[in-house]
Amino acid sequence: MKTPFVVMLTATFVALALSSCGNTIRGMGQDTANTVDATQNAGKRVDRAARH
Repeated sequence: MKTPFVVMLTATFVALALSSCGNTIRGMGQDTANTVDATQNAGKRVDRAARH
């Protein structure tokens, strides 16, 4: 009787851990995209300033 309870408890913790990882990975992707955009915008501003 204890084994099914332990299995269900373990499955619940695994599911929660995996859902947390998904959110973290998605957030890292968004942060990386924002960093790339900011770097490109800064490069364009430097280029425009150098031309004037």
